[in-house]
Amino acid sequence: MDEITKQAAQEYLAAKLTEEEQIYEAQQNQALAVARSGWVWKSVKDSIFEKCREWNAVTQEQTLTCKETALGDLRIWCAARSKQMTVHYDSRKLLITVKNAGRLEHEKDVILHIEGYRTGPEQSDRAIRLTRNEQPVNIDMLIVGELRVLTGMERQRK
Repeated sequence: MDEITKQAAQEYLAAKLTEEEQIYEAQQNQALAVARSGWVWKSVKDSIFEKCREWNAVTQEQTLTCKETALGDLRIWCAARSKQMTVHYDSRKLLITVKNAGRLEHEKDVILHIEGYRTGPEQSDRAIRLTRNEQPVNIDMLIVGELRVLTGMERQRK
C-alpha cells in the first residue's frame, strides 16, 4: 500500500468516527432533553409564578395575575393595561413559546428550545438548558423583561 492511499484511508476513518461521535452526542443530548423537559417546564412555571408574586408584593397591588389553564399553559394578565401574556409548553417539540400582547406588533414571539448538552470530558457529563436562537437563556432575566413589557415598561432599565 502506498503512503497516499494509506493517508486517505486514515482520513476517511477519522471523518467516519467524528460523524459517529456527533450522531451519538446528538442522540444522547436529545434523550436527556426529552427525559428532563417536564422538569424544565415546571421550573419555568415556578419561576413565572414567583416573579409575579414578587412583583405584586413590591407594588402592593394585584398588578399581575398568573394562572394555569386547563391545557397547562400559563396566562399572566396585567390589570393596569388589560394585556396578557401566554406561555405555552410543547412537549413533543421541546419548545416553550411566550406570546406577549404588550409587545409591539412587529416583535416576534419568544421561542425557547429545551436541549441537552455535554458539560465535561465524560460521556455522562450532561445537563439541560433553555436556548433562544441557539444561545443559552437566563430564564429569570427573560421573565422579568417580558413582565416589564407586559406592564408597559421598556424591556430593560435604562
